[in-house]
Amino acid sequence: MDKTIEDNLIFLLCVPRSGSSLTTTILQNHSKVFATQEMWLLMSLYDLQNSRSAHGGSAIINRFYNGVVPKELFHDACRSFANEIYSGFLQRCGGEVVVDKSPRYYYILEFLDALYPASKRIWLIRNPLAVMASYKKLHYSKDRSLQLQRDLISPTFNLRLADITVGYFRYANYFSKGNSYSYRLTYEKLIQHPREEIEKLCTFLSISYEEGIEKYGDFLDKPKGTMFKSMGVGDPNLFEHNQPHTKSLNLWKNILTKEEVETYCNILGANIFHTLGYSDVLLEAEKWTGTKYKADPDLEFLQLRTEQIEKITNYKWQNRYQMKFSSNTMNGKVEQLNTEKISYNDRQLYEENQQMRISLQAIEERLQNSYREQEKLKGELLRIRGKINKVKTFIPFKHQIHHFFDNYILKSEEKK
Repeated sequence: MDKTIEDNLIFLLCVPRSGSSLTTTILQNHSKVFATQEMWLLMSLYDLQNSRSAHGGSAIINRFYNGVVPKELFHDACRSFANEIYSGFLQRCGGEVVVDKSPRYYYILEFLDALYPASKRIWLIRNPLAVMASYKKLHYSKDRSLQLQRDLISPTFNLRLADITVGYFRYANYFSKGNSYSYRLTYEKLIQHPREEIEKLCTFLSISYEEGIEKYGDFLDKPKGTMFKSMGVGDPNLFEHNQPHTKSLNLWKNILTKEEVETYCNILGANIFHTLGYSDVLLEAEKWTGTKYKADPDLEFLQLRTEQIEKITNYKWQNRYQMKFSSNTMNGKVEQLNTEKISYNDRQLYEENQQMRISLQAIEERLQNSYREQEKLKGELLRIRGKINKVKTFIPFKHQIHHFFDNYILKSEEKK
């Protein structure tokens, strides 16, 4: 990969409702920056491994990506495709820095690091209770039948609520060790001192601050501003103002109920507030609700949500995953064996080894699918047996019919 691409590739990472649209629309006003609304580019590339084809053959496609294509080759291919997109943006707009703002990238942090370990990553942080209030205002204000407290504790999966519970811990673990590739940006500081915070952010991005870019309303009639607004994603209330403001800074108590605050804080635990820098907010919440919150989060709840995400998305996370970074990535290219400088026999052994690795990967994938199919069939068998037993209790001559059913099921299993 051309070194200038990864060196000038920025990921803006945060949970939704943290102010990423505000930050992005400010950055995209810079003459050397290309930044647009959410891309989800790397998520869509990762999902190739889990393709569901409208044309049939989904099992074949999945077996190809997970059984035939080695992981290193898949990463190389994804990186090459993403490079074309990112570099194409820069070539067409004449910029030097491209910002990929995709809050839900907490799904694929391991994949992001595998592709771009030398990229710069911004962690945008906001008071969790303000995030929850913003979420409630956006998604619950129009439908009075919805109940936030009920949805928070419901075992039924809610992706948006997983974002602002599980997502916080994924990012907190990921950025737990500071380094020169990461930058911590606080939303409250951004809206209170926009110029000062943007100047510091520009220094991290290795670009010079440009006068007035934080006044994003002044740029909406320019081509990049028009493109940003026309996408219609992100914060729908962003363009009600022309520049950062503090009107919503302490509105969480006016939007959330005490019961909702108590439920949310019990899920998150006190430590995450301290980690994020909101100990004062936690103290205020404890005084308001009259509850002293335990230090640790509700681990059972977080584990349930994590399992639900993995089941639905097929993303597999490393426990307490931390950022991986590298300043020596050979311009983003994975080192490969130079087969021209080795003997024929060694080259043949290398190729045979690669083919055997692919075969092994394919067999493992098929065995895993077979195991899942067996478990599914076992579950279906138990379900049907349960229904039969239920029916048998309501019908006359049940002893004779019990005998008939038991013999029928026994013979069916013997045939298998």
